[in-house]
Amino acid sequence: MKKTLKEIAAFVGGRISGDDSIEICGLENIEGAGPSDLTFAVEPHIEEAKSSKAAAVMLPEGVEGFPLPAIHVAEPKAAFARLLELFTPKLEFEKGVSPEAHVGKDVKLGKDVIIMPFAVVDDHCVIGDRVTIYPHVYVGQYAEVGDDSILYSNVTVREHCRVGNRCVLHSSAVLGSDGFGFTTKDGIHTKVPQVGNAVLEDDVEIGAHVGIDRAAMGSTVIGHGTKIDNLVHIGHNCKIGPNCLIVAQTGISGSTTVGSNVTFGGQVGTVGHIHIGGNSVYAARSGIIGDMPEGVFCAGFPVQSHAEWLRMQAAMKHLPEMRKKIRQLEKKLSEYEKK
Repeated sequence: MKKTLKEIAAFVGGRISGDDSIEICGLENIEGAGPSDLTFAVEPHIEEAKSSKAAAVMLPEGVEGFPLPAIHVAEPKAAFARLLELFTPKLEFEKGVSPEAHVGKDVKLGKDVIIMPFAVVDDHCVIGDRVTIYPHVYVGQYAEVGDDSILYSNVTVREHCRVGNRCVLHSSAVLGSDGFGFTTKDGIHTKVPQVGNAVLEDDVEIGAHVGIDRAAMGSTVIGHGTKIDNLVHIGHNCKIGPNCLIVAQTGISGSTTVGSNVTFGGQVGTVGHIHIGGNSVYAARSGIIGDMPEGVFCAGFPVQSHAEWLRMQAAMKHLPEMRKKIRQLEKKLSEYEKK
């Protein structure tokens, strides 16, 4: 695909500085961009972009005197994301059910579905319109998949679980694996039947190798618009609110309720049976061990205010020096006491 800088600026609603007739053939990052590519830069990378080999750079409004041709927009990342969709050719698959797929009895298939070879849609499932199911996917009995959802290879949607509209499940994600429930008597662990389900509301995306446990009873729920990174575990009976961001290797223990618009950095961990208030951010490797209010920015283990955690980390760098000074003071005090 080729587009002039003028055409691209019109597409994203941007303002051009420099030659607007330059032809752009591709999109790249700052380091990899060549003489026919467009890249983008925001602080602190704008200075680095000045020496890029790119044909042009997408920049935030307010940056002036840039040495390369540029498109100025309010949100370069968002505008560049739109361009990535424009420049990336869409994958095309033949509509219908592959003869090498298995579709069980009493299955309801919507319009224009794509079910690829070796996928299994078990008995009594409901598959919505324009759903795409890649090879080696398993959709269990009585499960439901909403309109325009995509299930990539090796995804498992267990029995009775529900996937909303426009959801994306990346490879090897499991929705509705058994919750971790056991009773122990005389040193013997006995499984507690997990008879609930797991529900993804609309516009949820879950990454590769994510495990979302089915409820012991009732439902584990992932709220509308929530996005989950790779290698995340959500325990049974959790209720995750709308529009949350959950980053890789986070583990949320069972029966935890999370409000809306909560961001968990990588490797955050929680205890179970707690409530985490909405509109909050938890930095990477935070350990949440109790109920949390709304609107906080926290870090550390046990979790605390991010500002307090930063002060503590700064103080810890001086501990060896402080220890040395304390020993010197103790020695002087001892000598003073002897006198």
